[in-house]
Amino acid sequence: MEPQKPGQKPAQKKGLTYRDAGVDIDAQDDALARIKALVGSTRTRGVLSDLGSFGGLFELSMDGLERPVLVSSADGVGTKLRAAFMTGIHHTVGRDLVNHCINDVLVQGARPLFFLDYVATGRLEPGVLASVVEGLARGCKENGCALLGGETAEMPGFYADDEYDVAGFVVGIVDRDRVLDGSKVRPGDQIVALPSAGMHTNGYSLARKIFFDVEGLKIDDRVEELDATVGELLLAEHRSYLSMLSPPLADDQIHALAHITGGGLTDNVPRVLPAGCSARIDRGSWEIPPLFKFMAEKGGVAEAEMFRTFNMGIGMVAITSPDQAARLEAHLDGVGETHMRIGEIIEGDGEVVYA
Repeated sequence: MEPQKPGQKPAQKKGLTYRDAGVDIDAQDDALARIKALVGSTRTRGVLSDLGSFGGLFELSMDGLERPVLVSSADGVGTKLRAAFMTGIHHTVGRDLVNHCINDVLVQGARPLFFLDYVATGRLEPGVLASVVEGLARGCKENGCALLGGETAEMPGFYADDEYDVAGFVVGIVDRDRVLDGSKVRPGDQIVALPSAGMHTNGYSLARKIFFDVEGLKIDDRVEELDATVGELLLAEHRSYLSMLSPPLADDQIHALAHITGGGLTDNVPRVLPAGCSARIDRGSWEIPPLFKFMAEKGGVAEAEMFRTFNMGIGMVAITSPDQAARLEAHLDGVGETHMRIGEIIEGDGEVVYA
């Protein structure tokens, strides 16, 4: 370093910027520009604000509701995101998230009003964020729900540069007299199940261990006995049951619904059972999909563990009275939805009994 000459001003040190610390505001602006049209495409009648507002505005319509109740839920897609990172496919996890959250308010009888998202990442990639929001927007549009807003947090040093996490928040509405709380469930009620599309958003840590650690497979490897690649199996999208179940809900055909997520049938069905009731489920009443049989065999996973970790091919369970079960099944037939009657409610201490 040359010595400073007499009378010479010291060299100005370059000031640090937010970008030097790993946060690129210009990239955020680019991402917002890309997703603005996607968010706008989900606009519904109640939306009063545009993307970029500090808060989303939604005018609540009370038409046809005597005692409106708001129902809210928040969730994520867990380590399913790892499959998105490995494949470079990011639009499916957004739809997963929306459908998962909507199913969670549907089981209490609510229809969704609006959805919010939170995305946190190490380094913002506008294309990746746009792809995630594309899936969010598609899920919202399919369910008649507005993507009202969200937050994107760039957190260098906390998340890896090529990774992100995403969470969703949904608000729905239902009339107080139509809330599903399980109170109408009685012994003798029938259990009608609707199929899942793979694992939905649960059990991925165990699934990855089986596919990658035990079997030594790569994400693009084809599993011949399952007629799909590992990536296709892991990224199968979470279904929404809103459209097919809304008519029978409006017609009081359903006593309770259970969304089969983490904990499987074993832990989720009891969540909607009143005191004095258990659920008897006939394990032979539906064909368990080959994916779950493959994981059980290759991983040496016990049956009880499988039923508590995975959905085993069932994404939603409807509990209905014996005289309404046939009507519900006829409706599902009419809309082309596969269904299985898998058991009934019995007297008991709030557990699932497999027969």
